[in-house]
Amino acid sequence: MQEYEKAGYLTSGFRFFHIKDREQREFSYHYHDFHKILILLGGDVTYCVEGRSYALLPRDIVLIHAGEVHRPVIHSGCVYDRMILYVSPGFLAGYREPENDLGLCLRRAGEESSHVLRFEASCAARMEGAVRALENALADDDYASGLHRELLFLEFMIQLNRAALHSRIEFTGSSPSDQKIVAVLGYLNEHLTEEFSIGELSSRFFLSRYYLMHTFKEQTGYTIGRYLTTKRLLLAKKLISEGMPITEVCYACGFRNYSTFSRAYKKSFGESPREFRQSLC
Repeated sequence: MQEYEKAGYLTSGFRFFHIKDREQREFSYHYHDFHKILILLGGDVTYCVEGRSYALLPRDIVLIHAGEVHRPVIHSGCVYDRMILYVSPGFLAGYREPENDLGLCLRRAGEESSHVLRFEASCAARMEGAVRALENALADDDYASGLHRELLFLEFMIQLNRAALHSRIEFTGSSPSDQKIVAVLGYLNEHLTEEFSIGELSSRFFLSRYYLMHTFKEQTGYTIGRYLTTKRLLLAKKLISEGMPITEVCYACGFRNYSTFSRAYKKSFGESPREFRQSLC
């Protein structure tokens, strides 16, 4: 059975990439344990996130929360040109005061049930200018270059959140998709640690078992069981980082056996829960 794993890594507050694919390629579904912000510069792309699909336009910004399953679908040989920011949830947590909440844009996207922001032309130009200034700073090795890059990253996040706060953006709707599967995804995330069977799910949403399992895999890249395990492990990592005892985390996240939990955690994150706890000290 094919499995879809965590992609990318992040060992600092943020990372920046400018990537161009000049040949059409296929991307698999994947997730990250950090937030991802993508600014599309060019390409014929549909972005799929948690069962929703978005036809992108240049300068659209895609916001993906840590743990959300996603992939781009490339429709032609046009150059797929994008800038990407990986952002640590812990880094953003350090800027969550009412007057400087840098995670506001991500939460607003969640409230609007959208992952794509579309700006008016002047605002889009300012956002692109801010992220290009960050890109240019990557080649800077002068005095306090690291601090300079962090300041430019904060400038970009401030501009993004100001736009969200003052409603100068459009939260773009997704393309027509199977709303039943979107509803199933919402239910799974709301009841992540509970036990239920495929039969119970299919009855709750008035779907046949075959349709539910086949369509869920088609729209997310995951089986329902694999999706639940992935989400539970991400929740476990968050709870461990917040100081909850590891054994309590195991059962709080819906696992019934500690050895099963520990093996799954190490397979997903490359280290055991205890090793992760020790790395935080």
